[in-house]
Parts: sequence; C-alpha cells; structure tokens
Amino acid sequence: MSNNVKNTRILLAEDDVNLGFLLVDFLESNGFEVILYRDGLSALQGFSRAGADFCLIDIMLPGMDGFTLTSGIKKLDSRIPVIILSARSLKEDKIAGFRLGVDDYITKPFEEEELLYRIRAVLNRTIQSGPVAFQTFDVISIGQFSFDPQNLMLTHGGNTQRMTIKECKILKMLAVSVNNIVTRDEIMIGVWGEADYYTGRSLDVFISKLRSYLKRDPSVRIVTIPTLGYKLEIEKV
Repeated sequence: MSNNVKNTRILLAEDDVNLGFLLVDFLESNGFEVILYRDGLSALQGFSRAGADFCLIDIMLPGMDGFTLTSGIKKLDSRIPVIILSARSLKEDKIAGFRLGVDDYITKPFEEEELLYRIRAVLNRTIQSGPVAFQTFDVISIGQFSFDPQNLMLTHGGNTQRMTIKECKILKMLAVSVNNIVTRDEIMIGVWGEADYYTGRSLDVFISKLRSYLKRDPSVRIVTIPTLGYKLEIEKV
C-alpha cells in the first residue's frame, strides 16, 4: 500500500515485554517507526515531548491505565488516531474506549496481520485530515475519469456516475495505491471493519460494479491478483 508508512511514527504502550518486542519488530518490518513505552506515565510524557502519528495502547498498564493515558493524549492532540489493545473484551470497556474517541479496539490475542490491516484502515480514514494528507477530498484523476470522493461522483466526459459510499471507499483505496496491490483483507477491514466470507462476497460484487463504471476508459482497469487482492492499473498514453 502506497501510503506514507515510512513517515508514520507509532507510540506503542505495552507492558508485556515479549509482546512489545514482537510488535516493534513486526511493525518496523512493515515500514513504521515505533517507540515502545512500558507504562502509562512514561508514554504520556514521551508523547508530550516528542509526539507521534499513531498510538497503540494497552489498557492494563502500570502507573497509569490505558484509558487515562488515552484521555491525556487526546487532550494534547484530539486528532491523533488510537487503537486500544486489550485482553479485556467486556462491552463496557469497548464503550469506554470509543467514548474517549479511539478508532478501534482489538482484543488479545490477535494476529499481527490483522493489526496491520486495522492500522492501515484507520490511517485511510484519518490521515487525510493531518499534515501528510492524501488530499482525499480533492478530485482524483483516474485516466480519463475525474473522481470526486467527497461528492460520490465519477465523471467521464459529460457523463457523471453517482456512487455509493462503499464504492467510493474501495475506489479511493485503489486510486491512492495506483499500480500497487491492495489486499482483499485490507479493503474489507477498511470498508466493512471485518474480513470474512460474507464481506468477501460483498467485495466481489463491488469490484464488479467498479469495473463496469471504469470500462468507458480502456486504459484503466482493476486487475485481480490471485490469492492477494487487486491493483488499479492505468496505462500511459
């Protein structure tokens, strides 16, 4: 995915030594910069000194719990994306997190790949409002098309196709990663919030609809990469 991953600095607050090291290695191998803190107070102090672009926060931290840490970080920067990592799956905990403005809540244990897709999904939703914006609300040129995601419109010549929100989200993910693979799981989690058989069937339908919209320009096509995902290809003329 061609987002600004190398410019994304993640604050990771996790007191489990083994899990902390595993997550740092995994996220850094995927291009992120990660700063690990083992307690809530040092994490808040670190954020206040150096900031971050994204936060991964465990709830049960020594010194200061994850909810208090999240609240403190949000007071310093209300727009910072936050994902809660927790072994606690109670509905009350999840509600408490979302009331604080967190973007996602992941219950331990979790697969590293799922965490990666969820981070990317949150970045797709939130990074456009920051200083390293994708300019998501600008009109995007796709071959002979003008794509206006804010107004849900795809225009070719004098013809305008009104699109659904999900169609726009999928096309936007492909357009900002033009000529690069976007995985099926990445799209499903980014658009539906989960990746399973049913969302996979829905994705197939939406890809088919997008292909029908784009067929007016033969230089533009959505290519299926077997077992992986899709790639929006635009031939140079």
